[in-house]
Amino acid sequence: MTGRLYLVPNTLDFGVAGDAPDLQEVIPLGVIRIASRLTCWVAENAKTTRAFLKRVDAVQPLPHPLQSVQIVELPRPQKGVKSPHPASLAALLAPALQGQDIGLISEAGLPAVADPGAALVEAAHGLEIAVVALPGPSSLLLALAASGLNGQSFTFVGYLPVDAGERAVRIRELETLSRRLGQTQLMIETPYRNEALLAALLDGLQTGTRLSVSCGLTMPSGWTRSDTVGRWRAAPASLPKDVPAVFSLLAG
Repeated sequence: MTGRLYLVPNTLDFGVAGDAPDLQEVIPLGVIRIASRLTCWVAENAKTTRAFLKRVDAVQPLPHPLQSVQIVELPRPQKGVKSPHPASLAALLAPALQGQDIGLISEAGLPAVADPGAALVEAAHGLEIAVVALPGPSSLLLALAASGLNGQSFTFVGYLPVDAGERAVRIRELETLSRRLGQTQLMIETPYRNEALLAALLDGLQTGTRLSVSCGLTMPSGWTRSDTVGRWRAAPASLPKDVPAVFSLLAG
């Protein structure tokens, strides 16, 4: 029998000291129990995965020493290549072919959603390994729900260009698309560029377009503000440079 690939949700707080909620407030107890028994993991970052397992251990003691847990990092794709080579992904799944369950974990939220783990999930299906998605937080869906924007039609566009000129063009394109389809456009940015993206959105969007920002979701200090661009300009807000945010827009 082959093992399963469990998609284990992570918290959205990145373990921020002093502002990280109790693990059980964000991750279901059933998921924590599954995570506690897994001894083989594939992760973006081994160090942060060990930190996550320490939080798991505080709720559901690990039946084995943390030092014995095997954590392998996802290979980074070569420059110009969207995903790692299939052979390298198949090697990560070898334990499952030998009957061992594997946990896949993201740096934040649900694995394989706006996350490089999607390539491993694709490889697992190709090898006929059962994939089990476990319930947990998704920053994109939480932000959409809290925004009050159109939750019936939406798309995630990822990161916008860093170059100011290219970013301005992309913002106008997304606003036009949103207006034509009545569709919410969601995007993210590296936290230290949060304020630059907010400024670009306020500068490039039309006054009546609705803009929502969700910052620090699931954290005690987290918040969502959803308003017209005109009102945002009249009462601007500052964004932290070390906390993730999700930006959403809907043109009228």
